[in-house]
Amino acid sequence: MANTRKPNGDSSIYEGSDGRWHGRVTVGVKDDGTPDRRHVSAKTRPEVTAKVRKLEKLRDDGTVPKAGQKWTVGKWLTHWITEIVPGTVSENTYDGYEVAVRVHLVPGLGAHRLEKLEPEHLERFYRKMQDAGSAAGTAHQAHRTVRVALGEALRRGHLTRNVATVAKAPKLEEEEVEPFEIEEVQALMDTARQRRNSARWIFALALGLRQGEVLGLQWKDVDFTRGVAWVRRGRLRPKYRHGCGDRCGRKPGFCPQKELVRRETKDTKSRAGRRAVPLPEQLVVILRQHKEEQDRERALARDLWTDKGYVFTSETGEPLNPSTDYHHWKRLLREAGIRDGRLHDARHTASTVLLLLGVPERIVMAIMGWSSTSMAQRYQHVTEPMLNDVGKKIGEALWGEAVEHGYTAAGGGS
Repeated sequence: MANTRKPNGDSSIYEGSDGRWHGRVTVGVKDDGTPDRRHVSAKTRPEVTAKVRKLEKLRDDGTVPKAGQKWTVGKWLTHWITEIVPGTVSENTYDGYEVAVRVHLVPGLGAHRLEKLEPEHLERFYRKMQDAGSAAGTAHQAHRTVRVALGEALRRGHLTRNVATVAKAPKLEEEEVEPFEIEEVQALMDTARQRRNSARWIFALALGLRQGEVLGLQWKDVDFTRGVAWVRRGRLRPKYRHGCGDRCGRKPGFCPQKELVRRETKDTKSRAGRRAVPLPEQLVVILRQHKEEQDRERALARDLWTDKGYVFTSETGEPLNPSTDYHHWKRLLREAGIRDGRLHDARHTASTVLLLLGVPERIVMAIMGWSSTSMAQRYQHVTEPMLNDVGKKIGEALWGEAVEHGYTAAGGGS
């Protein structure tokens, strides 16, 4: 039996009693302090030599896969989302990751060996998602999630490359947003006045506050004298767990003894997000009326009222649920006879109105909570009435005098 073993920890190649050629390569040190010596084998010496050289290169490049558990994609993603991610990202970001892992990635890719996953596997998976009816945005979220998860596996030595950085992500078509016209905004506000918490919709349509920002407003954030409201926090979508030991047979949110496991609000994430917004005099009047109505509700509810200081609440003082708020928005559109639209379209509308009014860009950015001018380009839309107005001004500037004298645009007589 040929033997080229080297006792000093260097790589060794030898022919075993089984007739195969074997190689041993020291690639580092294990957690317990002993040498991490890897084994490869092949039928011939040239084959095993090539494997040894490859392993040595991985060692020298610092990309040797970590020894220990052989991960599947499903096991790694589950471990990542349950043990690594919590507490490191915002609640909303975590929710996006968790849904992508549980609903899409584990069922679609979970059986693959982690180190055997290829870019083509991901690309075929994205196409299957869309063929099955998933929106491009959903497939793109799955791509972002697996890219972050594999990046963590790479940092921890479970992978030697992140194939999600190579795979082509699904193409996202930029959604065309059509802001509401002034007449539509007025119709929505007229309809909202007939409903409870009517001022909530004025904050969205007139000032462009995000849903979470409006629902997170507290009375201490409203300065009636100065005519401003301070945006300091955002309402989070509530998350519950069973308080009955999972015996009721319902989803946690419908458990009679449900327990809230997520805080109600979080502070705004950026300096631009923490801001003061101007309150039109009409809105100040409406807010004062709203506060009086809330005081009457508090008196009627008596001991059932939970006083947490929110501007917009349920009939018992609890902060509004974003999901319920969304359904109220859809109902408001129907009752006002206005075309269907996203709640976020109200934010586009408010920023476009500020453009129409000629508010300086820096002031618009402060009101909307933007940190870059690119956001203004994304949210402010040039509407047809704006174009018509500009067209009239151009016409008056270039042909106004000619028209008055009866000349056509081409310069001929009438």
